[in-house]
Amino acid sequence: MSMNERYSRQMLFPQVGAAGQEKLQASRVLIVGMGALGTVLANHMVRSGVGHVRMVDRDYVEPSNLQRQMLFDEEDAAQALPKVIAARNKLARINSEIQIEAVFTDVTPDNVEGLLEGMELVLDGTDNFQTRFLLNDACFKQGVPFVYGGAVSSRGMSAILVPGVTPCLRCFIQSADSGGQTCDTIGVISPIVDIVASYQAVEALKYLVGDTGARRESLITMDVWHNQYHAMKLGKAREQCPCCGLHEYPALTQEANTELSLCGRESVQISGHEPFSLSVWEERLRPAVRELKVNEYLLRASLADGERLVLFADGRVLIQGTDDLVRAKSLYARYVGH
Repeated sequence: MSMNERYSRQMLFPQVGAAGQEKLQASRVLIVGMGALGTVLANHMVRSGVGHVRMVDRDYVEPSNLQRQMLFDEEDAAQALPKVIAARNKLARINSEIQIEAVFTDVTPDNVEGLLEGMELVLDGTDNFQTRFLLNDACFKQGVPFVYGGAVSSRGMSAILVPGVTPCLRCFIQSADSGGQTCDTIGVISPIVDIVASYQAVEALKYLVGDTGARRESLITMDVWHNQYHAMKLGKAREQCPCCGLHEYPALTQEANTELSLCGRESVQISGHEPFSLSVWEERLRPAVRELKVNEYLLRASLADGERLVLFADGRVLIQGTDDLVRAKSLYARYVGH
């Protein structure tokens, strides 16, 4: 299929045109988080013809995702496919002429700079400020623009943050503990997800085609249920900002959390184990658990007391059904070892 045929309507938009389309096809973007925002972002980037789309996510598809995570279906949930794999499968059928890279891993201080390598732009599809600050610091250290977005309940916000031009995320939100409300605690409706991700996507397209004069220079917030919208000028970076002011990039120097309670999800992630041979662990765990399901990416085991153990091939373990770190560590020790 020729470029003129596939992208004809987009190229008729004068701010893109043939030259802009060629720039898009030569572009490389990273999307971190392949949930609600990430699936919309990836859909726009792939359909727009961005030449290389790298997607990173640590989670797998569950039935509760289907209400708002637009690339997934019931079969993906039944198979417990990693979100990046299910997304890649769908997107490859939409546009086979670009490179779609699926990275099934957790983003940590140890790997974030490698994931950014060669990327021109980073799109935020995450659901927590700890990962956002990690991306923010890595982007501003490497000089890569970061397109921030967040959605919860019926509210959303978005901004494009460009190193050397705009403030960074830390200039507005100074603590990773600031995000107390999540989709898993107070819910979310799908239209706000589409709206926020679309605002992110259009800023990405402006940047990638080189239309810097059209870039939005504000942080927008909105509540689509209560018909509220506000745009706040980005202004200048704070002199004492540890990232764009002092160039300390604190998230990059922190040790990765080996034990992480996932807010509102009654789940604890424990990392640090060597990679699992899932076939070996299937045989080891089968006599000790109520039910066990396995695919090439992960193993899910239902435990006697109601919790569920999920072993990922990369060595991560998810204990579902509790947010108590002590309880989670006890179950980890019992079934996986020290």
